Parts: sequence; structure tokens; C-alpha cells
Amino acid sequence: MAQTKAQRSAAAKKAAATRKRNAAKSSAKDVRKAARSTAKNVTKTAKAVGSTAKHAAESVEHAAEAVAKRAGASRTKAKPKAKKAAAKAKAKPRAKAKAKPRAKAKPKARARAKKR
Repeated sequence: MAQTKAQRSAAAKKAAATRKRNAAKSSAKDVRKAARSTAKNVTKTAKAVGSTAKHAAESVEHAAEAVAKRAGASRTKAKPKAKKAAAKAKAKPRAKAKAKPRAKAKPKARARAKKR
């Protein structure tokens, strides 16, 4: 049996209402999904910032320890040098040996050196 004009109109209204409901549902789903992903991203970012801060603090701590170690090492090394300098000051000064003039190389030896 054929549809009447009124029946076609009612079916069209019903279909339009269904499409509207479905669109509202999908948009609500999209909103919820976006909110969830935003919350996850915020959590991940917060964790990343926390771990980055933790690593930075550890790096600073290691650097400080290294500086302290170096400072301690230089202090321990400085003491023997000071003792050595004091011992040298007490010792009798020695006469410096005169530097001997170096002999010049012979012409043949110079020529052989150039060839190499």
C-alpha cells in the first residue's frame, strides 16, 4: 500500500529527530573523549615535569658533590706543596750550573735531516 503525504511527512520528521539525537550523542561522546584525553595529557605532563625537576635536582646534587670533592682534593694536595716549599726555603741555595752552548750540526748531517 502506498504512503500518504501525511505519513511521509511524519516519517521524515521522525528520521530528522533520530538524526538530531544521534548527532547529539556523538558530540557528547566526542566531548567526553576530549575531556578524558585532556586529563590524561595533563597527568602525563605533570608527571614529566615532576620527573624532570627530580632529575635536575639530582644533577645539581651530583655537581655540588663533585665541586666539594674537587675542593677537598685541592686542599689535601696543597698541604704537601706548602711543606715542600718551606723545606726548600730552609735548604741552602745551590749555585746554578751554566748552560753549555749547543754545538751546531754539521752541513752533511743537516742535508740528511732535510731529506728524511
